[in-house]
Amino acid sequence: MNLEEYAAKQHVLVPAGVPTPTGKVCENAEQAAAAVSEIGPSVVKAQVPTGKRGKSGGIKLVKTPAEAAKAADEILQMSIGGHRVSRVLVEQLCPIARELYAAVLIDVGSRSPLVLFSTEGGMDIEEVAEKHPDAIRRHIVDIHHGFGIADATKMLEGLDLGSSSAGVAEVLAKLYTVFQSKDAELVEVNPLAVLKDGRVVALDCKFVLDDSSTMRQPDLAKVAAPAKMTALEERGAANGLKFIQLDGNVGVLANGAGLTMTTMDVIDHFGGRPANFLEIGGEAYTKSEVALDLVLSNPGVKSLVINFCGAFARTDVMADGVVKAWETLKPTVPVFFSIHGTGEDEAVKLVRERLGIEPYEFMEDAVKAAVEAAQ
Repeated sequence: MNLEEYAAKQHVLVPAGVPTPTGKVCENAEQAAAAVSEIGPSVVKAQVPTGKRGKSGGIKLVKTPAEAAKAADEILQMSIGGHRVSRVLVEQLCPIARELYAAVLIDVGSRSPLVLFSTEGGMDIEEVAEKHPDAIRRHIVDIHHGFGIADATKMLEGLDLGSSSAGVAEVLAKLYTVFQSKDAELVEVNPLAVLKDGRVVALDCKFVLDDSSTMRQPDLAKVAAPAKMTALEERGAANGLKFIQLDGNVGVLANGAGLTMTTMDVIDHFGGRPANFLEIGGEAYTKSEVALDLVLSNPGVKSLVINFCGAFARTDVMADGVVKAWETLKPTVPVFFSIHGTGEDEAVKLVRERLGIEPYEFMEDAVKAAVEAAQ
């Protein structure tokens, strides 16, 4: 779940003690003009849960209320990254001496939190990593030790930050605390600015909340931006199914998120492209018809892999639901089954006798056949 900039600052950074500029959220030109009358020269920024706002024209510098009204009116008519702009953040224009970059995220390789810092702020970090990889400092955090000001100070050694080094270290330590305590997937401040008076201020903030933590973070979940979903994803959500539409051509139906993701990885391994994420484990097997229809409604699907592996869940019960759905919907795309685990013999017999399809002994063979059929 993504928080828009204003929400990330108000509900994450400010409570953690990270300095941010004075600002007001506005929903029309009149409010923007009034905000600038109070704040003075400002930046008017589109509030959408995506990047590239500046390159899209969604960030404008203004000096007067009239300029603010004009800028807000223009920005509020925009759509950025598929998100309609419904509000702007009018924020005090700060005298910047230096722009830095700071972030905390999960390092997949070490499966640990990773603190990133660069003196090349205000730029896409991907671009910095490509052109100036040495400009990025990385600190993999031992979760048993944590990450404090001493760690941050050591991380910044040799970067010639001068008197601002202490302030930057303090912000880095606070960002890690936020990351840990707020169940974040990403906390990113770009730019983290050193002002001409020496203060260190977060001029922007991107915050991504772990979807599975909404019960622990209800206040953040309430202010998170609505997820942008396709029509099929909306239909899945309405039926209590976690369906993610992709641009591939091999449909996937499996039980359990882990098995589903593994199936998608194997599709990719054999040169195919998965068309979706959708698992029907647990009680979701009772929604087999809806699930199957979702997968097959994706216009890009040319073949389908159905992969069941049961431990406590019975594969024959899941297969029965899918077979009944198949008989009702009567799809024409080629389908390839892989069934293993509890109830395997009954499930294989059911698919063989009712659909006339022989499940594969190995998942890899079923996936490979589906990839070849989709080409």
